[in-house]
Amino acid sequence: MTTALALPLHDAALAERLTGRLRLVEELLRDAVSYADPIAHDASRHLVDAGGKRLRPLLTLLTAELGDGNRREVVDAAAVVELTHLATLYHDDVMDSAPLRRGAPSAHEVWGNSVAILTGDLLFARASSIVSGLGPEAVRIQAQTFERLCLGQLHETVGPRPDEDPVEHYLQVLADKTASLIATSARFGAMFAGCRPDEVRTVTQFGETIGVAFQLADDVIDLTSDGTVTGKTPGTDLREGVPTMPALLLRSRAASGPAGSADREVVALLDSDLSDDGDLAVAVAALREHEVVAVTRRRAVELARQAVTELAPLPPGAVKDALVAFADALVDRAS
Repeated sequence: MTTALALPLHDAALAERLTGRLRLVEELLRDAVSYADPIAHDASRHLVDAGGKRLRPLLTLLTAELGDGNRREVVDAAAVVELTHLATLYHDDVMDSAPLRRGAPSAHEVWGNSVAILTGDLLFARASSIVSGLGPEAVRIQAQTFERLCLGQLHETVGPRPDEDPVEHYLQVLADKTASLIATSARFGAMFAGCRPDEVRTVTQFGETIGVAFQLADDVIDLTSDGTVTGKTPGTDLREGVPTMPALLLRSRAASGPAGSADREVVALLDSDLSDDGDLAVAVAALREHEVVAVTRRRAVELARQAVTELAPLPPGAVKDALVAFADALVDRAS
């Protein structure tokens, strides 16, 4: 089986099981975004129909293979994490003024900011409805995860305090805004498949670590791809002043370097008016060629390797091999 992440699964039986369960997740997602109201229906289906990597539900289904992956609760949990993710995308695109998402116009470009925000709220309501059927512990985990998602977005918006290191602040933002839901995706799979508590803890930590690596890889892709990988316009983060690891590393180097240095010249370019597409392309090209992009890529690879070492307590076999391939696929996108 090859997913949107080009994740190779050499075990044919495992690939077949995951393929079938992903279909069930897709059916549940489409049922969850069906509304009698035409505006709610069309806006809610917008990103579901646009497709996507589905990496969070895939991870849920994959970690469930450590136990009884046939349980219906596993499919429900996989749909919950994807609906939660989709809800955050509607909100993020409004805050970032992103014109594209998954290769299609962002919801706020089609229906306006208010409808996009409310649609995100509707999707989270549907996720909450499904998770309520999974029991109080699942509701608590979902609430804690959503709290971290909101805190990550809040801290990204406000920025670091004067006494706070911008790079460390950014890594915490990534842990909350991205890694928290990926960790919950892995946790839910093992949890609802009846795995032992130590196995649940192992895959949760794996998800937390690989989640940060995933976003660092995305920072690189935003500069080095033509937009086909992310479905977003390259340089959107630069235009909106959203911090990324390459830009933060560059600013740190420029601050400690001599006046008139090449680093400071690139920073001045990033701080200029990037509303024109041509000017944005020049800024993206300048940052793309800088060493900080390679540094960011190496950091993503190091975190992916750390995540793989965290899988050591798991028994050897097809599932563990697939989790290693999952980690590799997340960062290979930035190569």
